[in-house]
Amino acid sequence: MSSSTLHTVRPVKWLTVTAMLMALNIVMSSFSIPVPGGHLYLNDAVICTAAILLDPLGAFLVGGVGAFLGDFFFYPAPMFVSLVTHGLQAVVVSLCAHKLAREHRVRGALVGVVLGVVINVAGYSLGRTFVYADASAALLKLPFQIFQASFGAVVSILLCFKGGLLSFWNKFSVR
Repeated sequence: MSSSTLHTVRPVKWLTVTAMLMALNIVMSSFSIPVPGGHLYLNDAVICTAAILLDPLGAFLVGGVGAFLGDFFFYPAPMFVSLVTHGLQAVVVSLCAHKLAREHRVRGALVGVVLGVVINVAGYSLGRTFVYADASAALLKLPFQIFQASFGAVVSILLCFKGGLLSFWNKFSVR
């Protein structure tokens, strides 16, 4: 059973998993690892992983709404930027992972996370310019934003395809 039909065939299971991943996204938004240039938040890995596993609606809820709520609780200035940027990122990754290369899911997911990195970097760069009314803040954070988004994408690909999470998900979603 694909995740796109999970929400229609097993709606309680879909809702439970989506809510748990959304909660994990919110929790991962609450703390960071200090690195040169800023802080590394691990919620990007949760967003990309959820987008690979879930359908586009579930991915949007985990990515967009989860990031919005995480920012709302911990740092509200960019919460609408997070809603749009991570929401769009999650939907694109999900669509690519499920529809682009059905026989070679890894290829579709790779294309999706690369597009997701571009959406994330562009969205937050534009968002910083808007929120802080200063393009220099966005340019200053650009290399770090590229690192953060890429780190999340790589972790999600490794978790899903090398760590066995996708095969576990496929067995889990059938029951």
